[in-house]
Amino acid sequence: MIGIISYAVFFTTIAAILAIAVLGLNFQWGNTGLFNGGVAAFFGAGAYATIMLGGTPQPDQLGGFGLFYPLALIGGTIIAGALAWVVGLLTLRLRHDYLAISTFGVAVAFETVVRNASGFSGGALGMRGFERPLEALIANPFFYNLLFLLLVAVVLLAVYFYLERVIKSPFGRLLRAIREDEVAAQSLGKNPSKIRLKAFVVGSMIMGMAGGLFASFYAFISPQDVLPTLTFQIWAMLIVGGAGNNKGAIAGTFIIWGAWTLSGWGLANYAPIEAQLYTGSIQYIIIGFIIVGMLLWRPQGLFPEKLVVSQSGR
Repeated sequence: MIGIISYAVFFTTIAAILAIAVLGLNFQWGNTGLFNGGVAAFFGAGAYATIMLGGTPQPDQLGGFGLFYPLALIGGTIIAGALAWVVGLLTLRLRHDYLAISTFGVAVAFETVVRNASGFSGGALGMRGFERPLEALIANPFFYNLLFLLLVAVVLLAVYFYLERVIKSPFGRLLRAIREDEVAAQSLGKNPSKIRLKAFVVGSMIMGMAGGLFASFYAFISPQDVLPTLTFQIWAMLIVGGAGNNKGAIAGTFIIWGAWTLSGWGLANYAPIEAQLYTGSIQYIIIGFIIVGMLLWRPQGLFPEKLVVSQSGR
């Protein structure tokens, strides 16, 4: 029984962290129409930066500044935003497929850099030396994981309510106006390029914060954690939940993460040994079928976007 509860805590913690990243993507795509194919890069930037800023010195590894944990997490979030600002300046003139391809290239480049730059990121062995916050004061791993889950839940709720407030504000209506008809928004004197860049940076900072929490939970990050396939998983969560709806983004995260973990458990316990060698590939195929089925059955997702009407009714 204790084992089941412990796994439930672990499952919920990871799902909540991923839900934060999905909320960031929903802000970009669901509200602004920005097709970001480089989610893994911004998630990874926040993760690596948090380890560098908050970790202890390690041989042949950049960082080890030992900053107070909230400062390390905020620093990782800011660095992810800085990366997004540079990428946005270079790519946001592109549209739709071209933007997706170029940002996906950023994710591939990021994973290649951290895998090969061993003196910078630890290379394929990853980055270590991070002491999880307050772990020394809580000897029981189960209670510590409960505490970390509480921290992640607070961050998730804070991000959710922040984004809900933003999308109901005039700025949120402007984002949707640009998403629907950029030329019309520009004719009203707005600067779509500047606004799209701002939305891209904010969404990527949220992804970077999720990456920082992920690295903090494991006290470790490696190139294997920021493969471009992470982008596929997070997009799947948003598609299933419903783009443009923050509640749907969170629900889709738990559904896809549940399908991912359940399929992994089923394949590991019941599939032939020959098939177990391809567990990861089979899981991606399963998630692919879920996405295709959702697009055929309910293309708007389980929780479609709800139009926000101003208080004046106009």
